[in-house]
Amino acid sequence: MHASLLLVSALAASVWAAPTFPKITPEINTPDNIRSISDYFNLLASKVQESRGLSLPPLCDLSHLSLPSEASALPKPAEGSTLKHIAIGRGTQNYTCDATTPSAAPKAVGAVATLFNASCIAATSPDLANALGRAALHFDLAQSEASRRLTPSNLAVSGVHFFADATTAFFNLDVSTSWKLGEIPCGKNASVAAPANAPLGLNGEKAVPWLKLNAKVGATGGLQEVYRVETVGGSAPATCAGMPASFQVQYATQ
Repeated sequence: MHASLLLVSALAASVWAAPTFPKITPEINTPDNIRSISDYFNLLASKVQESRGLSLPPLCDLSHLSLPSEASALPKPAEGSTLKHIAIGRGTQNYTCDATTPSAAPKAVGAVATLFNASCIAATSPDLANALGRAALHFDLAQSEASRRLTPSNLAVSGVHFFADATTAFFNLDVSTSWKLGEIPCGKNASVAAPANAPLGLNGEKAVPWLKLNAKVGATGGLQEVYRVETVGGSAPATCAGMPASFQVQYATQ
């Protein structure tokens, strides 16, 4: 039996479905944010036009996909692994600060994210998947969670991500009533800085690093590895000066 590989990122169950009208966050007025949204909708329009010429629906085949070239510094997937799922993660990176040492760097205390099934859109149009991940950061997260669809697309919820303890990132892909992919508690195997041109966050934050995570005891569904790539925003400020005791920074990722 081949081992399975879970690649968690930023991506559509219904390929090129009509987008949901999104709520826009107040930070949307910065030029970079407007560019991300414009790029997504312009690319979506061109893909819809192209799809009209297809004689058959596109296939959700992940076998031809590989990690982005910028992830070459991360360890390769285990021999014989099979790519099982791609998702857009949309949530927050969480931090704490000690008010008595404002010059100290904030301490990372995990993350929380809702995962949206992007396997089909990544299989048929990786560039559109990437554009959607960048755009999705700038729309209202509560709207996506309430509708169980990633605004501004039609991607359905496929899982949730949180930290079970300080060193265990947990991905639950059994939350959907349509399919059960398993659960995977995992720890960090390797990290590499996001590319210099990675999209910034809502308030100009740098993108959090790209990661490879390996499964810990308790993984189900044959899940063995997770890659976090194509990150958008999520980094904390350099110091705790002026920051509260705990705070969150919104981010997106594949």
